[in-house]
Amino acid sequence: MRVRRLSSLIFAWLFVLTAATTVTAQPDEDVLELNSSIIEVHTRPVVQFSHTVHLDDYAIECSQCHHVYQGGENVWQDDDPVKKCQECHNDPTTKNELRLPAKTLNLKWAFHRNCIGCHREYNKENNVEAAPVKCQNCHVE
Repeated sequence: MRVRRLSSLIFAWLFVLTAATTVTAQPDEDVLELNSSIIEVHTRPVVQFSHTVHLDDYAIECSQCHHVYQGGENVWQDDDPVKKCQECHNDPTTKNELRLPAKTLNLKWAFHRNCIGCHREYNKENNVEAAPVKCQNCHVE
């Protein structure tokens, strides 16, 4: 009886340890690593993007990032499929991409123009400096 109880206790303990390890080993599905195969060499750490921070904490609409333009208007809806950015923004990266003309399909330009522009707008509208606009605040080691 004692052996059975001890073995049950050991089994339960191993089960809990295995379950805890499995749960903690899961990647955070909320956080996307903005890494692309078309950017061959990263000069800064890859950005870790959190949907929760943007959706819940800052109430950013999905269509502010996700888009499909028709006739100059974003017609993307919340239930539309989400493509990887590089499927359309597939021009190879360049130096000084922010000097490229508007509506370019350069991936690095699209990220920087959209993210930094939105962050600056948020800070200005709320009279804060909460949203990062400097490289090292998004590209964190």
